[in-house]
Amino acid sequence: MQERIKATYRIWGNDVLAVAEAIRIEQTIEFPFDLAEKWIQEEVVGWVENITDSKKGWSDVTITYDLGTVGGELPQLLNVLWGNSSMLPGVRLVDVELPQSLLKSFKGPRFGIEGLRRLLNAPERGLVGTALKPMGSSPAQLAKMAYTIASAGFDTIKDDHSLVNQPWAPWHQRVDAIASAVKEANEKFGTNCLYAPSLNLPADEILDAAREAKRLGAGSVMVLPGIAGFDAMRMIAEAEDIALPVMGHPSLLGSFVTPQQHGLAHHVVFGTLMRIAGADISIFPNFGGRFSFTPEECLQITGTARQPMGNMNPMWVSPAGGMTLDRVEEMLNYYGRDTAALVGGALHRGDLYENSRALKEIIHNH
Repeated sequence: MQERIKATYRIWGNDVLAVAEAIRIEQTIEFPFDLAEKWIQEEVVGWVENITDSKKGWSDVTITYDLGTVGGELPQLLNVLWGNSSMLPGVRLVDVELPQSLLKSFKGPRFGIEGLRRLLNAPERGLVGTALKPMGSSPAQLAKMAYTIASAGFDTIKDDHSLVNQPWAPWHQRVDAIASAVKEANEKFGTNCLYAPSLNLPADEILDAAREAKRLGAGSVMVLPGIAGFDAMRMIAEAEDIALPVMGHPSLLGSFVTPQQHGLAHHVVFGTLMRIAGADISIFPNFGGRFSFTPEECLQITGTARQPMGNMNPMWVSPAGGMTLDRVEEMLNYYGRDTAALVGGALHRGDLYENSRALKEIIHNH
């Protein structure tokens, strides 16, 4: 049987058949069905394969699409799965299954779980990381923080996603200072910390900034695909002259997932799309933090990040968002050892070095 893209939409209301018909046309030809040539009606327009009535006010509708509709490219895959349907009320994309022949079009995470384990000499344990904060700090202040945290044995230090090109710490000055500080700590203390600058920059600067970050000594980069675009992250992840681990940050993506009767399922965004776009680490809000993700949603993300997906490497999950040291054991027990713990502002309550050492010991001893 011909391989097809399989999408499941949850539709609220009584007009399920009419909405399903609208979706299969809108997501492909966006043209009066009766005016299309017969072969286009039969092959190009999506097929409604199954409708499951939940008796709870919604129905799950499975629609499959011909592989030719996406042309093997990520932007058009996003367009076919959710483009015009994103403007239909009471519709949510709850699952996606991609055939092997399409998955071969995407390289996915360059390093993934095992690649980062080798790079960081962490064959079994979880990873320990943080974000440099707050906005308004100078390059020298941020570099001092980074040196202290790297010397405590952290695996990753990233910019806070809002640190970009503000007058208090212009991008180039900040990245240069922090990368140098992390390199100095690694050399002095025998650590192997990776620094990831934020690439939340104008579109025409992102690729050059990733190259410049590598030249300045950054060991990783962080992309905000909700702002820059998933395909921008894929471009950076696949660039052979960059070849650095990529962190995917959730900024702006919350608007895709938090409405209960609209948008996309959490695991589709933070699992499937992040992984296809090349994130080695997918950052998302942990349950019980500042945001509204549930334990079940977080576990679904984790499953999608690690499940077989063509030849793609499995991806690290990094639950974050207001996490404290006393929740790290809980997180590791819940998500397993392939977890990149991320604690930010809480490290600064008290002595930064001692708190960083304590967090490192929790991860290493788990």
